[in-house]
Amino acid sequence: MKKILISLVAGGVLGVAVGFALGIFVYPFWFLTDVAMEQVSDRDLRTVAAAGKFVHANPSDPVHWGRGSVTIFEDAGSGWLLHLEQDFEVGPGPRFHVYLVDRDSVQNNADFKASEMVDLGRLKAFKGGQSYAIASDIDLARYKSVVIWCKEFGVLISPATLVTS
Repeated sequence: MKKILISLVAGGVLGVAVGFALGIFVYPFWFLTDVAMEQVSDRDLRTVAAAGKFVHANPSDPVHWGRGSVTIFEDAGSGWLLHLEQDFEVGPGPRFHVYLVDRDSVQNNADFKASEMVDLGRLKAFKGGQSYAIASDIDLARYKSVVIWCKEFGVLISPATLVTS
């Protein structure tokens, strides 16, 4: 009887652990697999404030990567608009967020954690164009990078150093 009880408890714990792990890693593929196709309207009429390219922060880490372009436009009357361009792509994972960061070179987790940052919201898709509003009270000149960060595990996914226009 004791062996059966121990087997049931061990099986239950193992089942919960495996289910949790699958939920974390499978969830993004089911719910965030669509390619975002947001376009910036009147792109030619907007003023570009800054732009950058996402890089693979740690080439020895094949799971956490990103690539593509980011542009920040002046959004007439309401502040700024950060736009991840159509060539944007990151490796999938849970709870990725887009941040403005006050450092011009974010190379690791410690750089990000030591920065002043503004969370612009959860990543809408792992690839494709998507836009994020930046409040008009944000002093854009203070922020030097855009970072994709995994809030679930506290991991740097991909930084992009901004070059002002």
